[in-house]
Amino acid sequence: IYIISVAARLLQVHPQTLRYYERAGLLKPTRSSGKIRLYSQREIERLRKIMRLTTELGVNLAGAEVIIDLTERLDALQQQTKQREEQLLAEIDTIRQELGKA
Repeated sequence: IYIISVAARLLQVHPQTLRYYERAGLLKPTRSSGKIRLYSQREIERLRKIMRLTTELGVNLAGAEVIIDLTERLDALQQQTKQREEQLLAEIDTIRQELGKA
């Protein structure tokens, strides 16, 4: 977990840039009891993706948000598919074992 100044230093941006991204809805840092913004490693990685899309590829912030959201949804679907595949393979093994006993 990083405070805004450390996160900004890690990303080589001004802290105001991180505040702007928050206002734009691109990230939602948690807050300490004293209302200090706290950035997780996951948010740092998300910010790196945003910065790569905007600076290296010329995508605007709205486009970067869509790309990142779609990528995250795709990753989640791939994980769900993998879990379902593992469940089905386990069921197939169980059925094979039961048929072998018969």
